[in-house]
Amino acid sequence: MSDVRSLEVPEGLEGERLDAGLARLFGLSRTRAAELVAEGAVQVDGAEAFKSMRLTAGATLVVELPEPPAPLEVVPLAVEGMGIVWSDDDVVVVDKPVGVAAHPSPGWSGPTVIGGLAGAGFRISTSGAAERQGVVHRLDVGTTGLMVVAKSEHAYTVLKDAFRHRTVEKRYAAVVQGHPDPSTGTVDAPIGRHPRDDWRWAVVAGGRESVTHYSTIEAFRAATLLDIELETGRTHQIRVHMSALKHPCVGDLTYGADPTLAARLGLTRQWLHAARLSFDHPATGERVHFESPPPPDLAHALDVLRADGS
Repeated sequence: MSDVRSLEVPEGLEGERLDAGLARLFGLSRTRAAELVAEGAVQVDGAEAFKSMRLTAGATLVVELPEPPAPLEVVPLAVEGMGIVWSDDDVVVVDKPVGVAAHPSPGWSGPTVIGGLAGAGFRISTSGAAERQGVVHRLDVGTTGLMVVAKSEHAYTVLKDAFRHRTVEKRYAAVVQGHPDPSTGTVDAPIGRHPRDDWRWAVVAGGRESVTHYSTIEAFRAATLLDIELETGRTHQIRVHMSALKHPCVGDLTYGADPTLAARLGLTRQWLHAARLSFDHPATGERVHFESPPPPDLAHALDVLRADGS
């Protein structure tokens, strides 16, 4: 059953593209907003609309929204290679392998951290959306390393607040193409949806504040191993910021990496690993620290870089 909505375009969306404005007004992705326009489910002042048209303040939008999908289900499933680094009554820290999502999402049918924990018999917080209960931060499917998941409701609240106030330290190891200059620096550049490709992100005017600190650990002939600390936690932040510097993560074909170098190193994903995680324990207040070494595929790539000077 559809839901027909009618509203006036607010002044703040004057001049905005229709698909972008719909996304903001109704909490949709730009891809889904564009699909609704293509399906004829959107009218502007009673006339047929097209996605790139510009909105005028005061114009009447009529949108036929489809029935919302059923909530995603967390499927308990053993996840091969997912290590439990720490577990107590309040939190569980996992070492996420490649090819595993943090939680279920539309279009993803593979393994998830939440499903893996459920399959292993862990109780997690019921706070948050049904498909992401206990999740207070995420890693990309192709990024490995440390994640903390809340087990108690108190821990969920405290950890979400800690991430919001930036008291959680998240440090990553990344191998990027070339040699960043300066070798130690900060990228302070806003991130938002890519203006053409809604499925990826970019540095854009009007995006959300995004700050990344980096320093060189080891330099090779064609690449550099960096230590990276996130001050903010945007989707694909490191990958986008490194690409904006013209030094994409090795193997990150989505953001402009050289496929020949990735193939030579045996990489099928970006060289990016969540190596260190520190936070104040939500029950005791004690600062806790966790570390994770690079997994075999990333370690092998480093060995090749060191051996042949690539």
